[in-house]
Amino acid sequence: MKKAINGILSISFALLLHGCGAYNFTGGDVGSATSFQVNYFQNYATQNPGSTFEPGLDRDFTLALQDLILNQTNLELRNSDADLIYEGEIVQFRISPMTATAEQRAAQNRLTMGVNVRFFNRTKEDVDFEQSFSFFYDYDANAQFSTVRDEALTAIFERITQDIFNASLADW
Repeated sequence: MKKAINGILSISFALLLHGCGAYNFTGGDVGSATSFQVNYFQNYATQNPGSTFEPGLDRDFTLALQDLILNQTNLELRNSDADLIYEGEIVQFRISPMTATAEQRAAQNRLTMGVNVRFFNRTKEDVDFEQSFSFFYDYDANAQFSTVRDEALTAIFERITQDIFNASLADW
């Protein structure tokens, strides 16, 4: 009797573990894809009125998107001929005043970044898209942008790259 109970428990435990194998913590569904590429995101923000040019933004954003996909999937990063392709451009990078003080001065500034993304999946039909993503970071108006730059870009990159990942690979 004890052997039968141990056998049933062992089989139940094995089935439970096997059933959990199809899920992961990120929710990413790569399907049959084995590789991805992230083409260089050009910085066209200056073509949007009110936007400014931030040197290195294009490189930093491209690397942030590559890193997120590498960290949340088991896909191989390639320079060409990949199953999943991400491309696009940075279309907005703007600092604008958000709130005012009683003296009619800005109390808070908002950095807003916008990206246009095209996603192509060569392994699955009807999931390709072109979509805009944006996010912002608010900071004290008395602070120089150079002092909050790294923190602001980290927060914005984390949100936009996660939104791109969710739109392209999350199967909720």
